[in-house]
Amino acid sequence: MRGLIVDYVGVLDGTDEDVKRWRNLLAAAKAQGVATAILSNDPGGPGAESIREWEYRGIVDAVMLSGEIGAEKPELAAFQAAADALDLPVNDCVFVDDNIVNVKASVEFGLLGMLYTVFDRTSIEIQAVFDIEGEF
Repeated sequence: MRGLIVDYVGVLDGTDEDVKRWRNLLAAAKAQGVATAILSNDPGGPGAESIREWEYRGIVDAVMLSGEIGAEKPELAAFQAAADALDLPVNDCVFVDDNIVNVKASVEFGLLGMLYTVFDRTSIEIQAVFDIEGEF
């Protein structure tokens, strides 16, 4: 696996502490050569600046918003757009979301899906897949 695609609402928009921990984990993933992206069903527009900031600040490599790409999770086209933005095939990507329907669809399309419930659990899973060490 060479790509990590993460949902925004329900995953990256948590408490200040969780946001800080996500930023550190994503930085560690990037340091390991992992391409990173946010895939959100957000419609885009001016209200999406808080999501785009993750890319502007270099925390992730790409931000894909459904309103801008013309496809929503759980459609294959949404996952494909995120993988394409990372220049990777979908089956070389991990997808993290708090919605089981989206996770199930990602697995059906060849991604490694992870259901997000709490940061600590997902962090351990991501660290194992990408061979990342550290406390986050």
